[in-house]
Amino acid sequence: MRKELTAKGKATRNRIIEGAAAVLREKDVSIATLDDVMARTRTSKSQLFHYFPTGKDELLLAVAHHEADQVLADQQPYLGCLDSWEAWQRWRDVVVERYEEQGEECPLGSLVLHLGRSTPGARDVVVALMRQWQESLATGIRALQTAGHLPADLDVEHRAAALLAGIQGGVAILQSTGRAEHLRAALDQGIGDLRRAAA
Repeated sequence: MRKELTAKGKATRNRIIEGAAAVLREKDVSIATLDDVMARTRTSKSQLFHYFPTGKDELLLAVAHHEADQVLADQQPYLGCLDSWEAWQRWRDVVVERYEEQGEECPLGSLVLHLGRSTPGARDVVVALMRQWQESLATGIRALQTAGHLPADLDVEHRAAALLAGIQGGVAILQSTGRAEHLRAALDQGIGDLRRAAA
């Protein structure tokens, strides 16, 4: 069992993770090395293995968690406050902007694909991300219900799941084609369906 890290230790570990994430945004995960990470973060091999004893895969898994957290963080504060139609529109614009800026590369997707199903915890990163994202959307829909903008009998989980599925499909097409039209359409349709339910 590993000892609890001190505040300084946590800061160093986070610095290594953030540096590794920056390296992996510049280099393909299959060719990036621990030497690249050490150079970027100015850490020694002994330091790196102190925080990631099993090596590269453990570090990559930590970076995957970091990238998953970033997906949700990039949507704040809007994702956490979807209590009006105006807030939903602002969130929609932020999502489109984020993925247009990211373009055809997906740091999290590349990491999970590289780690594969054989790496303990790799799939769990994506499962947890999708669960948290859907829960945030469901919370936003319930906020509209509380404000009287949506009927109380609306199937909240179904609507949140459909909206998230639309986003993921739009992002996948954007990564394949470089075009964001499908992502915009999925978001506009999902939010539009909510508005029509209100009517």
